[in-house]
Amino acid sequence: MRLNSDKAGKLFVVLAGFFLTNAILAEFVGIKIFALEPSLGFDPLNWELFGQTGTLNFTAGVLLWPFVFVMTDVINEYFGRRGVRFISYLTILFIVYAFLFAFLAIHAVPADWWVGAYEGQGIPDMQAAFAGVFGQGLWVIGGSLVAFLIGQLLDVAVYHRVRRLTGERLIWLRATGSTLVSQFVDSFVVLYIAFVIGPQKWSIDLFLAVGTLNYLYKFCMAIAMTPLIYLAHALIDRYLGAEAAAMKRAAAEDHARW
Repeated sequence: MRLNSDKAGKLFVVLAGFFLTNAILAEFVGIKIFALEPSLGFDPLNWELFGQTGTLNFTAGVLLWPFVFVMTDVINEYFGRRGVRFISYLTILFIVYAFLFAFLAIHAVPADWWVGAYEGQGIPDMQAAFAGVFGQGLWVIGGSLVAFLIGQLLDVAVYHRVRRLTGERLIWLRATGSTLVSQFVDSFVVLYIAFVIGPQKWSIDLFLAVGTLNYLYKFCMAIAMTPLIYLAHALIDRYLGAEAAAMKRAAAEDHARW
C-alpha cells in the first residue's frame, strides 16, 4: 500500500471510511430477517430446497455487504494486498469495539421512565427491545468475523491471480469473479459457525438450504453491481489523473512480492 500523494491519501481515507461504515452497519442491522418477495411486492415463491420450504428470507445485512465487496475490489486495484489486509483487520477491530460498547450499554441500568417510554408505540419494554436488537450472540458475532476475514483474504488472492493472467483487461472478471468465489465460502462459514456448531444446532439440510439461498442472492447482487465497479474506476482514474496508472502497477507488484 502506497500513499505517496495527498490525493492517494484522501482516496484511501474515503474508501476505508465507506468500507468500515458499511461493514459495521451490516453487523448491527443483520439481526433483522426480512422476506424478500413481499418486500419487492411479489407473492411468496414457497421455494423448496434440501427438504426445506418457505419464503426467501435474508438477513438485512445482505443489503450492505455488496457495497463492502465493491470497496474491497476497488481498494485491491489501487492499494494492493496490503491495503485490503490493513482495512480488513481494522474493520474487525472496530466491529469488536462496537459490540463491546453495545454490550456495556445493554448492561447499564436503564432509567425507570425510559423502559416504558415507547409503550404507546407498541414497545412495552425498551430495555428488552434494545437488548434484543444490539445483543447478538457471541456465536453469531464470532462466525461473522471469521467468515469476513476468510472471505476478504480469499477475495484478494483470487483477484490478483486473475489479474496476473489477464493484465489490465477484464476488470469485471477479476472483480466479480473474486467476489463470487470469496462469498461462496463466506456464506457457508458464517452459518456453520453461528448456527450449526452454535447453540441452535441447525440440521445440515437447513444449513445447506439457507446458505445456498444467501449465496444465490449475493451471486445476483455481484453481477448486478458490476457496472458500479466500472463507474468507481472511472471516477477514481479521473480524480487521480496520471497517478492512477502508477498506483495500479504498484498494487500489482505488491501482490507479486507475497
